[in-house]
Amino acid sequence: QVPLVESGGGLVQAGGSLRLSCAATTRFFERNAMGWSRQAPGKERDVVATITRSGATTYADFVKGRFTISRDNGKNAIYLQMNGLRPEDTAVYYCWAAGGHWGQGTQVTVSS
Repeated sequence: QVPLVESGGGLVQAGGSLRLSCAATTRFFERNAMGWSRQAPGKERDVVATITRSGATTYADFVKGRFTISRDNGKNAIYLQMNGLRPEDTAVYYCWAAGGHWGQGTQVTVSS
């Protein structure tokens, strides 16, 4: 069973919204921290947001006020609500769990 599976990426116009989902196996969901990172072509992978088991969150400065990370313990899932999207948000978004575990990624493309 694949431990982390993302969904919800796509193409959206600038100013629009998308919601990413990450379904995790129980083993990975119970880890202390999970989060989202992104990687644009030719750039390094950056952490976007993190959420601990207790629900504490952190955000990169470049998404503060626009993105919201959340988790549903009943569904073993985390989410990334992305509002006010900008062309510079275009990237492959990856779900991760503490311990170096990554999903396969989902493409988000924001057109100007």
